[in-house]
Amino acid sequence: MKHIKYVYRIVLLLVFIAGCSVKYSFTGASISPMVKTYTIYDFPNRAKLVNPTLSDYFTEQMRDKFTRQTSLDYANSDGDLEFEGTIEEYDVKPVSVQGGDIAAQNRLTIRVKVEFTNNQDPEQNFESEFSAYEDFSSEFIITDVEGELVESIIEKIVDDIFNKSVANW
Repeated sequence: MKHIKYVYRIVLLLVFIAGCSVKYSFTGASISPMVKTYTIYDFPNRAKLVNPTLSDYFTEQMRDKFTRQTSLDYANSDGDLEFEGTIEEYDVKPVSVQGGDIAAQNRLTIRVKVEFTNNQDPEQNFESEFSAYEDFSSEFIITDVEGELVESIIEKIVDDIFNKSVANW
């Protein structure tokens, strides 16, 4: 009789534990179970200074981020989550000047305008601009360092967009 009480308590404890669930995510994403797909439309480059590969590179980095860090399926259009926008700025400016009015450091800045639509929860929708920059020595011309600068800047911007849209940061 004593053993039956213990077995009964253990069964009740297991049923209680099984009824509780905690959703863990190593990426920080907190996506509703109703959301199954995402769509990232092309981001055309509307900046005055045009990097001819930037639009494709940015769009692919966005898609890669959501493929790698969520379990959502990509949809060509009409996803539960939709991202669209434009690259608004791609600019190089001097940021520090040394003797003789010569730039010691230059800054590459990229700014992207994003419209996010959550078709399952419209309260999550937003329209925002995201920007990031990297400084580089004036000893280099932009074409010498552009590839690695763009990679670093786009990574920052994509992380910010990801965090604002699905990590609720």
